[in-house]
Amino acid sequence: INYEVKMIEKTDSYEHILVPKHVLLSEAEENDLLEKYNLSKKQLPNILSSDPAIKHHDAKVGNVIKIIRKSQTAGNAVYYRTVISGK
Repeated sequence: INYEVKMIEKTDSYEHILVPKHVLLSEAEENDLLEKYNLSKKQLPNILSSDPAIKHHDAKVGNVIKIIRKSQTAGNAVYYRTVISGK
């Protein structure tokens, strides 16, 4: 029996075409966001610190991540997430 083995090139998931852009906000940007919308970090949806899309950002628990998704109707849709610990 003859088997053919194909090697799959390993790529980082954050570079995949279907993964939206993730940006780590600075402390000043976080403060501006929270003040603009009169929010606290606890009111934002969460993202796990172990999420592959943010691993290369070296995000810490409590940081805010800006997610930019392409939208057919809005052009770009922006979402914010607070980093929480977890696997």
